[in-house]
Amino acid sequence: MAFIGRCIVILFALLMAAIAAGIATAITLIGGEMHLLGSDPVEHAFFWGTAAVASGATVVLGFLPTLIAVVLAEAFCIRSLLIHAVAGAGILLLGYYSAGFTSYYEESIDHPPPPISREAEIAAAAGMVFGFTYWLIAGRNAGRWREPRPPAA
Repeated sequence: MAFIGRCIVILFALLMAAIAAGIATAITLIGGEMHLLGSDPVEHAFFWGTAAVASGATVVLGFLPTLIAVVLAEAFCIRSLLIHAVAGAGILLLGYYSAGFTSYYEESIDHPPPPISREAEIAAAAGMVFGFTYWLIAGRNAGRWREPRPPAA
């Protein structure tokens, strides 16, 4: 019974983490123009639409690595915030580079390409938000469902 409850908590945590990562991505992509958003509902719908698309991309790009990370965290009782945040950033960077989203720069004598692109930074930041949100909801208690409960007095 504890296992089924834990699976429900993990699924809820993954859903909330994907939404949080999508909102973080939308804020970083549209953040510079947030002050220009007026009372126009189309502009607000565009912002939240960007957040929804980014949430979907987060789920699609990182599904299998996230599933493996969750199983490992539960199996080895990994409850560290730092490990969850770094794993989230690593998973989304892995998804970003493996999906072919990297931009190609032309060689120039005037200015070299940056070592890390802005898009890769956004993917890493969204991954950290994903990992932190997952840790906040489910990661803090990873593996506790297997511990025996003390007898009732």
